[in-house]
Amino acid sequence: MKTSKYPKLAVTIIIATFVTLSSLSCSTHVHTQPAPGKKIPPGQAKKMNGDKSAKAYAPGQQKKR
Repeated sequence: MKTSKYPKLAVTIIIATFVTLSSLSCSTHVHTQPAPGKKIPPGQAKKMNGDKSAKAYAPGQQKKR
């Protein structure tokens, strides 16, 4: 019996497509720190520290020492 090349070709194409798409869907997200001396907004400082209020990070809310 002769076997056709088309089913093997179809399976190969499907596997190649799956491998390509699965490798393209991977991505990384890098968290960077702000440059030294550059102020960050109070809301961002709040997020970085996990607080619920940004009041402690706002310049007008800082107590004088």
